[in-house]
Amino acid sequence: MALLEIKDLHVNIGEKEILKGVNLTVNKGEIHAIMGPNGNGKSTLAAVIAGNDKFTVTKGEIIYKGKDLFSMSVEQRACEGVFLGFQYPVEIPGVSITNFMKTAINEQRRYKGLDPMSAKDFLALMKEKEKYVELSSSLAGRSVNEGFSGGEKKRNEIFQMAMLQPTLSILDETDSGLDIDALRIVASGVNKVHTPEDAIIVITHYQRLLDYIVPDVVDILYEGRIVKSGDKELAKVLEEKGYDWIRKEMEE
Repeated sequence: MALLEIKDLHVNIGEKEILKGVNLTVNKGEIHAIMGPNGNGKSTLAAVIAGNDKFTVTKGEIIYKGKDLFSMSVEQRACEGVFLGFQYPVEIPGVSITNFMKTAINEQRRYKGLDPMSAKDFLALMKEKEKYVELSSSLAGRSVNEGFSGGEKKRNEIFQMAMLQPTLSILDETDSGLDIDALRIVASGVNKVHTPEDAIIVITHYQRLLDYIVPDVVDILYEGRIVKSGDKELAKVLEEKGYDWIRKEMEE
């Protein structure tokens, strides 16, 4: 069943067209890896799905869970289960991870007509999910990402994902700047969160991440469009041949 359908999506930033007719279908239970050279629209696509108003949609539509995604505010998208893991997670001084997550979860529950989660249940949930990414309880008491290493920031992102249990997770270069141990921990956390009822879009440049988070589909985004899709073997071909191979194939 299609969870996300992107149809002929064109997106500008200022006068410059970034996305030039993206078509993509993501079904429940699937993991998609979107690969492509820098500057070809991968992060733009993620930002548009999440609702970043810096970009202008000039044509096309996105259907999410059977609804028009563009009719939803950023907050509604989050409450409907859209989660974006940033390439460069921001620091939020003065706001502890615990308070941040409690507010986020209870906003989701309010949106769904549910009572706030009790303090006991919330702390039990935090304790459970911290184990997914080996996040220490001492970090949970600190301000969001403030003073965190790159690896700690990425682990915190996946911890948030585990707590919120989104229906659609978009991870924008989550592997960027991670050493092999941090990569293993982050990828393991993603795999633990994933269920047959949700979908994950992983944006990456590197095959190494896909050894840990195995995609069902690899989509190549090149010059603003999805130009090729395949199984996990496509990522290995890219690793061997580079993106010139795609350009030459398009020219033939």
